[in-house]
Amino acid sequence: MNSIFRPASRIEDLGVSEILAITARAAALKRDGRPVIALGAGEPDFDTPDHVKEAAIAAIRRGETKYTNLDGSPRLKRAIRDKFLRENGLDFGPDEVTAGAGAKQMLYNAMMASLDPGDKVIIPTPCWTSYFDIVRIAGGVPVAIPCPGEGGFRLSPAALEAAITPRTRWLLLNSPSNPTGAAYAERDYRALLEVLDRHPHVWLMVDDIYEHLVYDGFRFVTPLALDPSLKDRCLTINGVSKAYAMTGWRLGYAGGPAGLIAGMAVVQSQSTSCPCSVTQAAAIAALDGPQDFLAARRDSFAARRDLVVDALNRIDGIQCRRPEGAFYAFASCAGILGRTTPGGKVLESDRDFCAWLLDEVDVAVVPGSAFGLSPYFRISYATSAAELTEAMTRIGDACGRLT
Repeated sequence: MNSIFRPASRIEDLGVSEILAITARAAALKRDGRPVIALGAGEPDFDTPDHVKEAAIAAIRRGETKYTNLDGSPRLKRAIRDKFLRENGLDFGPDEVTAGAGAKQMLYNAMMASLDPGDKVIIPTPCWTSYFDIVRIAGGVPVAIPCPGEGGFRLSPAALEAAITPRTRWLLLNSPSNPTGAAYAERDYRALLEVLDRHPHVWLMVDDIYEHLVYDGFRFVTPLALDPSLKDRCLTINGVSKAYAMTGWRLGYAGGPAGLIAGMAVVQSQSTSCPCSVTQAAAIAALDGPQDFLAARRDSFAARRDLVVDALNRIDGIQCRRPEGAFYAFASCAGILGRTTPGGKVLESDRDFCAWLLDEVDVAVVPGSAFGLSPYFRISYATSAAELTEAMTRIGDACGRLT
């Protein structure tokens, strides 16, 4: 009898995120005593605000440790609805919002609830690595639309129009973006919404998780606020992970048509059930509580962005666009490829370059190929200015050794 595990066809071509693999290798090297600087993880280095932590502690002491409603308690849904109305001008009813274990679960639930085998999802690339795999697991077909740096890493209306077919189910947009930090201004969105108006069978899913991390006076806007007629076919996803430094708490939420929200609840009922009750109390405090600290954190990220982008652009062979938001720099290493290391290895790809940086100067970054666009690499600048300065010095020194 053959006892070797046979993976289901839905996952046999999928692997663990390359970001996680690089982060794990960097951590292992650090445990071995190497002075590794890891710039791979998409996680704020700030702590969860004290008033949020205290709200969770108080909930525990009140005994709020039981199951709640499937996709969020009434109090949490009220806080989510208030947030959408206050900050985005979106008015959702109680049956039009949902919450789960992170924004990733919102994406997963929506795809599982809506995709039939062969349905297509248009995804501008470069993009967060999980988008493609979630669509595949749900039986859909991800349709990658390359969005090069020359166009600001943004989807053009012409490219969107050309990609739509009768089997297109969703357009998935992320602004500000992981991995590029590029963001869609109102004029960018309006041009895309004009295309969607001509194709009413295509629904729009937007990932707004980096909403509060925009710089230089950039005005964040979410598409549904610009075109309320999309309300019956738009899902707006957000969460508390990035803005409130609550990555480990695992709480994401979404607003959309009641039928879709109900379908997402069905999926969640057979996976995780309700979000953690204690996390829900913390999320309510985050959404309803003081927001003034967000500006100081945003300014800190902006300063670190400038440190990194300016340093990268001083290195021969590297070019980096200054992003509008998030906490990532997405730099081209096209000018590095073809050069030879002191050990005689020719760097032929962005993966070669990133592996060499880790091996040679103990700096961990993620190749752009992991996000669907080469030859680039992503740096997360969600770490201290001192570490970033040292990392930029090491990268510059390493590039200077190439011939």
